[in-house]
Amino acid sequence: MTSQPAPGRAVTWLAVRQIRRGALIVAGLAAGMTAMVAATYSQVMADPAAAGSLQALAGNPAIRTLFGVPIGLDTAGGFTVWRVGTVIAVLLGAWAILATTRITRGEEDAGRWDLLLSGRVPGPAVLLRHLAPLMAVGAATGTAITAVLLLSGTAPAGAVVHGAGTGLLGMFFVAVAALAAQVFPARPPATGTAVAVLGVGLLARMIGDGVTALGWLQWLSPFGLLSLSGPYVHDRVVPLLLLAAATALVTVLALAVARRRDARGGVLATAAGRRPRTLLLGNVALFAVRRVLRPLTGWMIGIGAYYLLIGLTAVSVIDFLRDNPALAGEASQVGFDGLGSIAGFTATLFAILAMPVGGFVTARMTAFVAAESDRQLTLLASQPISRIRLIGAEIAVTAAAAAILITGTGLATWLGVTAIGGELPINDALRGTWNVLPIVLLSLGAAVFAAGWAPRWTGPLGGIPTVGGFLLLVVAESVAAPTWIRDISPFAHLAPVPLSDASWPTTLVMVGIAVVMTTAGAIAYRRRDLRL
Repeated sequence: MTSQPAPGRAVTWLAVRQIRRGALIVAGLAAGMTAMVAATYSQVMADPAAAGSLQALAGNPAIRTLFGVPIGLDTAGGFTVWRVGTVIAVLLGAWAILATTRITRGEEDAGRWDLLLSGRVPGPAVLLRHLAPLMAVGAATGTAITAVLLLSGTAPAGAVVHGAGTGLLGMFFVAVAALAAQVFPARPPATGTAVAVLGVGLLARMIGDGVTALGWLQWLSPFGLLSLSGPYVHDRVVPLLLLAAATALVTVLALAVARRRDARGGVLATAAGRRPRTLLLGNVALFAVRRVLRPLTGWMIGIGAYYLLIGLTAVSVIDFLRDNPALAGEASQVGFDGLGSIAGFTATLFAILAMPVGGFVTARMTAFVAAESDRQLTLLASQPISRIRLIGAEIAVTAAAAAILITGTGLATWLGVTAIGGELPINDALRGTWNVLPIVLLSLGAAVFAAGWAPRWTGPLGGIPTVGGFLLLVVAESVAAPTWIRDISPFAHLAPVPLSDASWPTTLVMVGIAVVMTTAGAIAYRRRDLRL
C-alpha cells in the first residue's frame, strides 16, 4: 500500500510546481549576468584611462541617479554590483510580485482554491505554504549570486552581503504581494499595488542617490537598503537586518489578514451594487480595448517616467562622457556607440525600449491565455464568433497599445531633454522610439505562436526576441563571439536612430517574420481545443 502525502506537504508541492520554470529562469539570469560582468572586469581595468573614468562616475549626480552610487569600482565585485545589481534586484522583485499574486489571489479568483480551502489545511497555512517556496527562490537566487562572485575570486564578505541583500529583496516583494493579495479582492489591483510599491521604492533610491540632501530616503526603500549595505566597501549588515525585519513584519501582517477575510474576498470589499458599466462592450474588439486600458495606463506611467528621467539627465550624462572618452570607448566595445551626443545617447536607450514594450505585449498575450484557462472566455467562445476573430482582436489591440507606449515614450524623452535646454527635435525622438517597433512585433509574434502551439510557454517564448536577443548581443560583444552568433540577435540589426536613418530592409525582414509567426499561431489557435 502506498502512503499518501500529508495535506500540508501536498499544498507545498503544488506551489513548487506552479513556479518552478519561472524560478529557474530568474535564478539562471541573475547568476549568468553576474558571471558575465565579473568576467569582463579585468578587460575594463586593463586600460588605465578607462579605470580613471570609472572612478569619476561617483562625482556625477546623473550617473548616480540612473545607475546607483558607484563604489568599490577598483574591485571586480564592486564593479559587478554597480553594473547589474539594481537590474537583477528589479528583475527578481518583479518576478516575485507576479508569481505571488498569480499562485495566490489568481488561483483563488479562478475558483481553484475553493476545494483546497475546504480541506484539512486552514487558509493561513495554505498561504504560508505558498509563500515558503516563493521566498526560497529569493534565497536560492541570492545564494547563486554569492557562489558566482566567490568563484570569480571576489572578497567573500562582499559576495555574501550582496547575495543576501538581493535574496532578501526578493523575499520582501513576495511578502508585499502576499499582503496586497489579501487586502484586494482581485488579482489586478493586488498586482498593481505591489508593482507600485516596487516603483516607488526604486524612485526613492534614485532620488536618494542623486540628491544628497534627500539621502535619508534610501532608508525607506528596499533598494536603498540594498545600496546602503555597500558590498565590497562597507559590507554593512544593519540595512540587511532592517530589510529582513520588514519582510517578516509584512509576512506576519499578510497571514493575520488572511485569517480575517472570507474566501474570494478581501479587506477592501467590492461594492454590493453599482450601475452597470457597459462601455466598450459592443463587440469583441471593443472588449479587448476595455481589457487593455488599465494595464496600458500602468505601463505608460512606468516607462514614461523612466524615459522622462532619461531626458532630464541626458545633458549631464553627455557632458560627463565627453570629459571621459575612455569610458565612452568601453561602451562602444559592447555595442553602445555615439554616446557623445544627445542623439547617440537617446538612440542607445531607445533600443533598450524594445524590452519593456516587448514585455507588455507578451504580458497581454499571457493574460489572454490565462483568461482562457480560467474559463473567462468560455461563454464568449461559444457564441457565433470565430476563434480567428477572437485572437485577432487581441493581437490588433495589443499592437495598437504597443504603438501608444512607443509614442508616449518618445514624447516623454523629448519633453525631458527640452526642459533642461537640450536639443532633440520631437520628430527625432519619435523616429527613435518607433525604430524598435519591429522587435516588439517579433515578441508579439512569438507570443501568439506560443498561444497557438504551446500555451504554457507564451511568456518565455514571447520574451526571447527582446530580453533573450538583448542578452545575446551583450554577451556576444563582451566575449568577442563570432559574428554569426551576434547576428542572431535582432538588436544587432537595429540602426541607431535618431543618430542615423532606419534600416528599412532590416525592418521589413523583422516585420515579415513577425507576420509569419503571428499567422501560424492564429491558425493553430483556431484548430486547437480551449484550455479549461
